[in-house]
Amino acid sequence: MAVTKDKFGVPLTDSRSSAAGILMPKLKYRFRVNFIAPFAGSQNTTTMTQNIQSVTRPSVSVDEVEIHSFNSKVYLQGKHTWQTVDVVIRDDITSSVAKIVGNQVQRQVNHYQQTTAAASNDFKFDTTIEVLDGTDNTSATEVWNLEGCFIQNVTYGDHDYSAAESQIITLTLRFDNALHEAGDNAGAGRGTTGNPFTDLAEGLISSTLG
Repeated sequence: MAVTKDKFGVPLTDSRSSAAGILMPKLKYRFRVNFIAPFAGSQNTTTMTQNIQSVTRPSVSVDEVEIHSFNSKVYLQGKHTWQTVDVVIRDDITSSVAKIVGNQVQRQVNHYQQTTAAASNDFKFDTTIEVLDGTDNTSATEVWNLEGCFIQNVTYGDHDYSAAESQIITLTLRFDNALHEAGDNAGAGRGTTGNPFTDLAEGLISSTLG
């Protein structure tokens, strides 16, 4: 029987690519978000993936430094800025999400006493965004680690007699730094060693070239 599935995709110039085929893409709906303790004052990591509707992936921009010379100018890299991340969460009927979010907001600013924490470590937390493959529920193929997070903005949504949608809460997270790593399930289950960016790239290249 003739087999053609290995002929789909863009042909590569490398001779080893004859049976490459098409790589499985990462699917948007396979992900998990973890708020690392002490988020909301809890001693345990809070996983609200069952209620989370969407999350934006981190993005970074770099300032440019303009250097003038005799007849021209050159540009150098300046400081970088991590953009905020939005997490959209469905508010469940037990109000568990609203309570957790409210506890974290209260940790950042005590709205009753009108006081704030003495140090940022008293209210900041870390967050992980894990990419899953749909089969392995314990290991991720890719992980974003957001360090030094705090809730910059909370939107509790609105009420509408004419609407049938779920009530949602949108969190905007500001963070200090992000680490992009290959997960334990990256590259057909191989773990990470050394430089996570290199390992992730090598896993993709190996899958492509066979």
